[in-house]
Order: sequence, then structure tokens, then C-alpha cells
Amino acid sequence: MKTPQPEVWQRGPLPGIPALLQPVAHALVQAVEEVDELMRDFPAALLWERPANLASAGFHLHHLRGVLDRVFTYARNEGLTEAQFNFLSGEGKDTENGIQTQELVEAFEKQVGAALEQLKNTSEAILTDYRGVGRAGLPSTVIGLLVHAAEHTMRHIGQLLVTVAVVKQAAGLDESIEDQTK
Repeated sequence: MKTPQPEVWQRGPLPGIPALLQPVAHALVQAVEEVDELMRDFPAALLWERPANLASAGFHLHHLRGVLDRVFTYARNEGLTEAQFNFLSGEGKDTENGIQTQELVEAFEKQVGAALEQLKNTSEAILTDYRGVGRAGLPSTVIGLLVHAAEHTMRHIGQLLVTVAVVKQAAGLDESIEDQTK
């Protein structure tokens, strides 16, 4: 049995990440660890199940990756590419026939890796710089976008946890939802 570790934020600073961006990095690394644990051995046949017509586990995994990509693009003061718009329009749709759970998990982990690299290269001096969001150029700042990326990620991790527990219980794969959420 694995000895439980403290949450990422309680393990100290992450190497190379500016001090003011440590909370963002901690949340993203925590998300990777939780997704890895939660989705281990999760059957691909259940990825697109929508309990109570809510978002599927597959949607959450797809969306996590897509949002990080888009928000970090805005933080770099860049517009979205055609590929990003195409990903957004297909995000989480059940058309991913044959996709395996591990593929979605690895894609999310890769996106977090890219985000961490961007954090390492983000100067604290620009954190309050204006950044326009979306086609409308809604107002934000570099730090506003980065914090939003972290909180949005953790919000979807919570939703993913509940979705996975409900779907697994309905499929007879787990004894109780209460055990999964502890």
C-alpha cells in the first residue's frame, strides 16, 4: 500500500516556478495526481456515460485539456488558432469512438506539462498586464487568467470525481459513492 503524501501545496515550492505562481502550479500538479488516481483502470466503455444527463467523464477530461490550452494562450497575449477553435467545437463530444481513458489522461498531463513550462517562463513583472479574452477581448490580466485556469481545473476535477463515482457504482464496479469521495 502506498504511503499517502501531503497535498502538493504542502510539499514546498516547485522548482523553477516563480514564487507568485506557485499556487497555480501546485493546483495543476495536484490535478494531474488526482486524475491519474481517479482514472486508473476506468473503462473506456464508461467514458461518455452521462449520469442524470450531466457531463461525462470524457467531457471533463477533454475540457480540462482544452481550457488550459486556451487560457494559457490568452495569458501569452495570443489569439486562438483554428486548431484550438476546432478542438473547442468538438470538445467532449461522444464522437471519439475507440478512444481509451489513458489517452485522455495523457493528453491532460501533457497540457499541464506545457502550462508548467509556461509558468516557469512567466515573469512576475507582467502578472498585472492586461489580457483580452476571447473574440470580445473581455478584460483580464496575466495572473487573472492563470489563477482562473487553476481554479477552473480544480472545479472540473471535483465534478469528474463525482461523475466517475456515480458511473462506476451504476455499472456495479464500486461499492459506494461515499467511499470514492473520501
